Amino acid sequence: MRPYTIGIAGKGGTGKTTIASLLVRCLIAEGKRPVLAVDADPNANLHEALGVIFHETLGSMREDAFTKSIPPGMSRTDYIALRFRKVLVESEGFDLIAMGRPEGTGCYCFANDLLTTAMQNLVKEYPFIIIDNEAGMEHLARGTIGMPDILLIISDPGVRGIRTADRIRTIATDLGMPDDKMLLIVNRAVPGHTKSGAFASIPLDPAVDEADLAGEPVSLIPRDSPARQVVCELISRIETVFRDTN
Repeated sequence: MRPYTIGIAGKGGTGKTTIASLLVRCLIAEGKRPVLAVDADPNANLHEALGVIFHETLGSMREDAFTKSIPPGMSRTDYIALRFRKVLVESEGFDLIAMGRPEGTGCYCFANDLLTTAMQNLVKEYPFIIIDNEAGMEHLARGTIGMPDILLIISDPGVRGIRTADRIRTIATDLGMPDDKMLLIVNRAVPGHTKSGAFASIPLDPAVDEADLAGEPVSLIPRDSPARQVVCELISRIETVFRDTN
C-alpha cells in the first residue's frame, strides 16, 4: 500500500517539531506502526523531540563518495540504499531520517537530491510518514518530499502567525496542493480565543515548556497532558478528511 503522508509547515517558532513528534508518538500508541519520521529541516532537531540520537545526516554525506567510494561489484543504486540504511535511525515503533546541513559552504542541491531519493526508496516500507518541514515551502516547491496527502499548517494564535499561515496556504495552492487537504492548526491556543477557520487548536500546555526547559524529549510528555491529548485526537479527524477527499 502507498503510505499515508502528513506534511507539517508553518513559520519558525510555531511548534512544528513538537507537533510532528507528538503525532509520531500518537500513531505508535494506536498501533499504526512503523512510522517514518522525516526531519526535512536543515536545522535538525526532530530527533531531540523524539528522544533519539543520529550520527549522520543526508546533508553530511559527501557527493564524491557516491562515485569514488562504491565497493567493487556494487552498483551506485545499491550503494545509495546501503548508505540510507546507515543514516536511518531505528527506534521502537518508528524510524527517523534527517536532512541536516551540508558540510562546508556547499549548496543544498545534493542533500535535496538525496532526500528525494530517500523518500522514493523508503516510503513503501511505512504505512505512515510524518514530515517536519523547514519554515519555508522549499521542499514542496522543489518536489523533494512529493505532495503530502495532508498538509498541516501550524500557526501561533497571533495575527502575524495567521497571516503567515494564509500565505503558506496560497503558495501550496499554487503548487497544486488541494485546498481541502490543507488544515490550519493553531498551537499554544488561549482558552476562549478560537480562531475562525482553524481545523483544531492545541492548548498552551505547561508540560511542553517543562520538557523543553529540562532538555527532555517533548514527545514523551504524559499521555493525559492537554497538548498530547488533542494531537492524538487529531489523527482520526485527519484520516476522516483524507477519506472524504479521496
